[in-house]
Amino acid sequence: VTGATGFVGGHLVDALLARGDAVTALVRSVAKAKELARRGVTLVVGDLDDCHALEKAVAGQDVVYHLAGLIAARTESEFIDVNRDGTRRIATAAASAGVGRFVLVSSLAAAGPTVPGKPFDGTEPGRPVTRYGRSKLAAEAVVRELSIPWTIVRPPAVYGPGDREMYRVFRAASLGVAPVFGRGQQVLSLVFAPDLAEGIVAAGTSEGTVGRIFHACHPEAVTTREMVAAIGRAAGRRVTVVPIPKPIGRVLLWTTDTAARIARRATVLSLDKAAEFFADAWLGDPAPLTAATGWTAAHDLAAGARITFDWYRANRWL
Repeated sequence: VTGATGFVGGHLVDALLARGDAVTALVRSVAKAKELARRGVTLVVGDLDDCHALEKAVAGQDVVYHLAGLIAARTESEFIDVNRDGTRRIATAAASAGVGRFVLVSSLAAAGPTVPGKPFDGTEPGRPVTRYGRSKLAAEAVVRELSIPWTIVRPPAVYGPGDREMYRVFRAASLGVAPVFGRGQQVLSLVFAPDLAEGIVAAGTSEGTVGRIFHACHPEAVTTREMVAAIGRAAGRRVTVVPIPKPIGRVLLWTTDTAARIARRATVLSLDKAAEFFADAWLGDPAPLTAATGWTAAHDLAAGARITFDWYRANRWL
């Protein structure tokens, strides 16, 4: 597993260990991965630029789950260097080692936005609208050229215990006021992280998933307004939604983008993301993955939000 110390990667390791699998993790920091080692995960220290570490990590593996990558970068070339070229290096190492399956955890951003009522099923051509999305689609192209069996999983927005991105929405909802881009009518697919982890494992261990792209999500579709209301109910709060019109939203994103550039840092709240934040819909169809593996997402937003909020509260994030 690459990205095992990250949010989704951590849940994937949980799912693999629960199955009784022997897990090896490529990690950049032993200190950050000490809990993985305590649980019996074999650690290989290195990153996606370290070909020797990659060869060591993939040696003797049945499945490689590749999750490591950038979600924020200052330039498109930074995204490409890690998300496409890093994928090429570990995919090449896996192919040379004769790994039985390579699973790339990509993103719905690689497919691009859709329209309400028309979710993507994995067969349509990718039309990404952000630098991040283009880099993930480029990574998919690398994987599709592999000489070993491959599977690609495209999650939509992910939430759950330990998440720091959707945490912002939970925090705002817990305070009773939540800003949303546009009028709050963007329609989204979502997935609870432990459900996603089970879906990734199912995709990586089923014969019917070879050479295919899947969207791992709950079949429920919600608007951003409905999403913050559901999160508010989990927190026991009635949430006031504050719409952010597109012109104002673009100014706000330009401001955060500019501040990050001055500080020489990357931010997910970049002007490039305006096309994503103001799209009509981001929807995936989980039915093909269910048909191929029997997997279904067990938690709708109401159930997943309650568990997530309780975790944030128990860990004093809220």
